[in-house]
Amino acid sequence: MFNILRMDLYRLIRSKSVYICLAFLMIMSFLCFWLIWMLDTPEGRTMAAKIGISLIELENDGFSVTAAAPAAEGEILQGYDILAMFREIGMDGGAYTCILGIVVSIFVCHDYNCGFIKNILSQHRKRWKYIGSKLITAGILNLFYLALSFGFCLLLNAVFGGLVPMVDVGSILFYLGLSWLLTTAFAALFILIITLSRSTSAGILSSILLGSGIVVTVLITLTKYWGLEKWADYTLYINQTYAPSCYSGIADLKGFAVGAAFLLLYSAASFIVLNRKDI
Repeated sequence: MFNILRMDLYRLIRSKSVYICLAFLMIMSFLCFWLIWMLDTPEGRTMAAKIGISLIELENDGFSVTAAAPAAEGEILQGYDILAMFREIGMDGGAYTCILGIVVSIFVCHDYNCGFIKNILSQHRKRWKYIGSKLITAGILNLFYLALSFGFCLLLNAVFGGLVPMVDVGSILFYLGLSWLLTTAFAALFILIITLSRSTSAGILSSILLGSGIVVTVLITLTKYWGLEKWADYTLYINQTYAPSCYSGIADLKGFAVGAAFLLLYSAASFIVLNRKDI
């Protein structure tokens, strides 16, 4: 499996989609910090006025239109810290999971599109090595994305004059570790879907629908009529969106259990599907 993993990492480094999606994550972070800086600081409001952006909100009250004063300095980010800011940019809403899923889908489907998988499995009879290599590669990519995204948020916070306060290192490591496990489990789900469909379009579509929580939200709405919505507490999306930002008790470890269980389940299912399908 080491040789397969080495080839996967080499291909990953040379893949343009990896850097395009990373750039998109960084652009999202920059725009968020930039807009908050313009709305929440005197310097930002001066800059906004210079470039012609009006921060006066207009409220339509019946037939008359009245101008409402912008929020007071510091009011928008009241109660926020760097970890909460990082979550709001893309973690809680599922944007990060969607982007990760798109990269994983393009990367894995390339093996099927170019016939590379036939060469690999003709030399490696044990197909679990192929799935294992893809999962490890997705996990490494996920770690790379999370570390760079959070590091970029720290840099932007410093550049914009410390918009939000820092949090302790323990809370950062706890949240990033939990997010890594849950989003890697999502990556395992996307790999399973690709193994079943062998379609880039199916992989990308499932990344958007499942990663953004659209499917879970619809199912929660439907099952709520019968009082069965509690099942959602054990889904990857809900555990990611409402993940605790720090460890305060044993209940905060539920996300780790859910992520590990789904990671093992989807990995095993991918191996079974690949083992039974003709290449």
